[in-house]
Amino acid sequence: MSALLENITHEVLSAPTWLVLLVVGTVVFVEDALFVGFVVPGETVALLGGVAASLGHVPLAAVLVVVIAAAILGDTVGFEVGRHLGSRVVRLKAFDKHRDRIASAQDFLARRGGVAVFLGRWTAFLRAVTPALAGMSKMHYPTFLRWNAAGGIAWGTVVVMAGYLAGQSYAKVEAWLGKGAAVVVGVIAVVALVVWQVRRHRAESGDGSPARESADSSQAR
Repeated sequence: MSALLENITHEVLSAPTWLVLLVVGTVVFVEDALFVGFVVPGETVALLGGVAASLGHVPLAAVLVVVIAAAILGDTVGFEVGRHLGSRVVRLKAFDKHRDRIASAQDFLARRGGVAVFLGRWTAFLRAVTPALAGMSKMHYPTFLRWNAAGGIAWGTVVVMAGYLAGQSYAKVEAWLGKGAAVVVGVIAVVALVVWQVRRHRAESGDGSPARESADSSQAR
């Protein structure tokens, strides 16, 4: 564990309730709103918020509400920045080393739309850039909000509860989340694909509905 993470860990776990919630909420918000998810450890701090709740320093419900709200609001700010500033966002020097990953994220967003917003919540880099890229893509905000809220609720609940259930063994859970998040994303992607296929099949079946057959018969007469 790095010196930075050790300092964050000590500060979060020993701080008073209001300060724990402030730190956790601020870091999660900044990670999403300012495109620094690959630098600012939002997932780690949310995890530690769950640990603090497990140790009795803060109420679990308060940590959940703060993390979920900060995640959703942070993504919303990122979306608005992307919508208003457009391509100027991705031309920032901070992203010079990540051009290929940004291009891949844009392609994924173009192909999957709102689903990409949900899945992007589970990796640090995508958490940082997906909201802005969604704004740049002119995605309708209601669509973005639905998937953003779903992702924020799912991610916030999983991470905070992982910290809460782990207690002082949070370091092991943090290491697992790095690998486990990929598994979670894979499972969700499969489920989303199945749902999409079922809906498409139903839509195609609807083209041969009795109403249409009746109309075709009338035309034939």
